[in-house]
Amino acid sequence: MARRPTVQDVAREAGVSVTTVDRALNGRLRVREDTLRKIADAAHRVGYHARGLLSQNLDAAKPEVTFGFVLIKKAQEFYQNFAREIETAIAARPDIRGRAIIRYASSQSPDDFAEALKALGPKCDAVAAVAVNHQRLTQAVQELQADGVPVFSLLNDFAQGVRRNYLGLNNMKIGRVAAWMVTGRARRPGKLAVFVGGNRWHGHDLREVGFRSYVRENAPEFTVLETLVNLETRQLTYEATLDLVRRHPDLAGIYIAGGGMEGAIAAMRELHASPRIALVVNELTDDSRAALADGYVTMAICTPLAELCTDLVDLMLRATQGGDGGIAGQHFLDPRIILPEMA
Repeated sequence: MARRPTVQDVAREAGVSVTTVDRALNGRLRVREDTLRKIADAAHRVGYHARGLLSQNLDAAKPEVTFGFVLIKKAQEFYQNFAREIETAIAARPDIRGRAIIRYASSQSPDDFAEALKALGPKCDAVAAVAVNHQRLTQAVQELQADGVPVFSLLNDFAQGVRRNYLGLNNMKIGRVAAWMVTGRARRPGKLAVFVGGNRWHGHDLREVGFRSYVRENAPEFTVLETLVNLETRQLTYEATLDLVRRHPDLAGIYIAGGGMEGAIAAMRELHASPRIALVVNELTDDSRAALADGYVTMAICTPLAELCTDLVDLMLRATQGGDGGIAGQHFLDPRIILPEMA
């Protein structure tokens, strides 16, 4: 009959004393986390019967950290994916017992965003949000940070000079990339249209500026029409796209700088049996993937959500531990460019 592994076997395998293993098992005196981990690993290797207790004690030794997030449009596939990647990134951290509190703003009103942020503050160690630019948000961020809760802006850089860090794409460059593709793939010179979610989305403004600057510098044979606001909704984008095509027979391309791309895709399919207008959108969803495959979308510019969330959790954790020196900054990620052949 095989001998049952003992505390002595665990101690020998871990390279520590029997007394240290006993403390790790019983929790009578604090054992350093790295030593506790070494003992737990040794217990698993030798098959020690109380290895489950060691794992529990190891988990208990990890600090508890609560991360708060404010997102928008809970029904949209992109934000569902965003929430899932946040949970995954937190669960992947072996050094903490982390949990996420994810809330969705009830509207795009600055007051709703501000109230959502302030409601998370007392419950969380750090907060991150997708939100509009407005003084109301800046004030809310100032109040949270005065209470020791660092705030991060996501995708749209709100509360600049106050928030801890911005994570997302370089929106000016994204606009230029979109213009490069639209003007390069348009069948003929003509008019171009740009949709933004609203005037309070600073990231959309930057994308529009980038788009217009590229056309002005590199494709003067095209004319960019007055920017259209779609409030990031499918229906408004659908109706406006139908109207654009009917009023401008020489419309050569469209760029959806924010949400609402599903409406433009639906309008393109309804108007033309085969693709005629270059259409660039943001993010890869079931709708944009199908439209890429069918040629109605020329290119999708995508946020690398998994990378963003991993970096975000790391930066939020460092901020709670004082590891970032309190320095504000911008954390740009490289976009994923999806073409029809890749859909």
